Amino acid sequence: MSTSLIDAARALSVAVGALQFSPPVTHVLNPLEYAWAPHEAFLRRYGSGRKRAVFLGMNPGPFGMVQVGVPFGEVNAVRDWMRIDAPVAQPQRPNPHRPVEGYGCQRSEVSGQRLWSLFAARYPRAEDFFAQHFVLNYCPLAFFEHARNVTPDKLPKAETVPLYAACDAHLRVCVDALRPDWVIGIGKFAEAQARAALAESHPQVRIGTILHPSPASPIANRGWAPQATAQLAALGIPL
Repeated sequence: MSTSLIDAARALSVAVGALQFSPPVTHVLNPLEYAWAPHEAFLRRYGSGRKRAVFLGMNPGPFGMVQVGVPFGEVNAVRDWMRIDAPVAQPQRPNPHRPVEGYGCQRSEVSGQRLWSLFAARYPRAEDFFAQHFVLNYCPLAFFEHARNVTPDKLPKAETVPLYAACDAHLRVCVDALRPDWVIGIGKFAEAQARAALAESHPQVRIGTILHPSPASPIANRGWAPQATAQLAALGIPL
């Protein structure tokens, strides 16, 4: 079934690649283009079989998926735990304020480090985690105002309508392929988008949320892992 995810990711990349975004956004990066090799390896290796839960993030972080093409892709977790190491090219329009250094990136994606460290602590072998779980991003694009990260929810509605339509369609295809019992939004935005995208087409899928691990969240900085673990346990999804 990983072929369904691969085909869906290619279609999503084409769809969002045709969209235009206005100031204050100065740069838009699409890791599904220039970091396709590690992304495809991630889908091919871990995207097969039915999953109990799919974790859904918002969009790529500047030192994670922007660098190595894997959702929440903190470099060490992708290379050492997932054992994915594939070539990363350069965007067609690079952002000089947020260069793509691939696996050479020395900055840690804190959100990714927190997320994957929690999973790796319970599943020393990545294969055992992905046997029942998967991680996706709702939106594949990273938006910047020079060096500043711009999240999709800050874009004008005229730009989010076609963007969200493409992302919704992609999420529905992924849910068809993975057949999860749960879609867990990593943060409230992802939860809301999952509810909107799946309410009519997949009413049987249960939707939940966990705290986003971003260091910008004061709550997340007070012990994100135990809080997220407790939230999952309350939903009946013990790791």
